[in-house]
Amino acid sequence: MEYPVTTAVRVLREHQISFDPHLYEYKDHGGTTHAAVSLGVDEHAVVKTLVFESDGRKPLLVLMHGDREVSTKQMARFLGVKQVIPCDPAAAQRHTGYMVGGISPFGTRTRVPVYVEATILSLPKMYINGGKRGFLVSITPAALQKAVQPTEVNVAIQAEGK
Repeated sequence: MEYPVTTAVRVLREHQISFDPHLYEYKDHGGTTHAAVSLGVDEHAVVKTLVFESDGRKPLLVLMHGDREVSTKQMARFLGVKQVIPCDPAAAQRHTGYMVGGISPFGTRTRVPVYVEATILSLPKMYINGGKRGFLVSITPAALQKAVQPTEVNVAIQAEGK
């Protein structure tokens, strides 16, 4: 299958991490629900890469199940900061080098700390952005840990309407 060779793909290859590419038709505001339906997989296994800023506009990434949200209060408490807020699309792109909808934790423009919801690490396989809209890669939790050494957190809350 032909797939884009993004910065994320280059990083995975560099770390000798095996992955399976999955292309689907990107839809604005379709999110993980659209991706999961398009690929015929459980949305809980589709992992979104969310960009936040803490005090002093320090960027951080949180990897979260597609069918869950991040509790910014719990995240701030975990980090010992006053607040954690989602980045606007321009700031997210500036921090990561990726467009919103195509943000991958692999190969970000600047080194950004990565946090992962702990239950993601017990999935047999996850689908995570490969660095382009409409492009996910499936990898194991062990591969994720090898590539980005994320810090485990427990900050998931039920997503509205899920």
